[in-house]
Amino acid sequence: MSARARPSARMRPMTAADIDAVMTLERVAYPFPWTAGIFNDCLKAGYACWLLEVDGALAGYAVLSVAAAEAHLLNICIEPGLQGRGWGRHLLGRVVELARWHRAGRIFLEVRPSNPAARALYERAGFNEIGRRPRYYPAANGREDAVVLAMELLPPEA
Repeated sequence: MSARARPSARMRPMTAADIDAVMTLERVAYPFPWTAGIFNDCLKAGYACWLLEVDGALAGYAVLSVAAAEAHLLNICIEPGLQGRGWGRHLLGRVVELARWHRAGRIFLEVRPSNPAARALYERAGFNEIGRRPRYYPAANGREDAVVLAMELLPPEA
């Protein structure tokens, strides 16, 4: 019987030096990727930009904005070949912890209606639909609405 080693995972802050690797993943994962300039602007603005590394390789990232006791998950991504293995749940959980650490009372995000896997991940994590943003995302045939989700961030002792 052979034992498989569990992959080692670590989170670390994103830096400007990581943008090229992040862009490589962004382009593979999304048909309408962010630009390097957007990631650079997020870093300059002081947003919480974190990388997930699995066995030393970039596996995902997240960008979180926190202001006025509210957090907004602007981008979260897991390398497509690693999706379905729990890494998205892991990264999302860490982002929620980070929002709590920043003393946010709630966290918001947008998701495409055409992305049922992401919607299911967010709903399992405790997010609820609170509205829609018409024509929010670029799409192959024009624009696609966004489903707006939110979660109240109760203190850990609650």
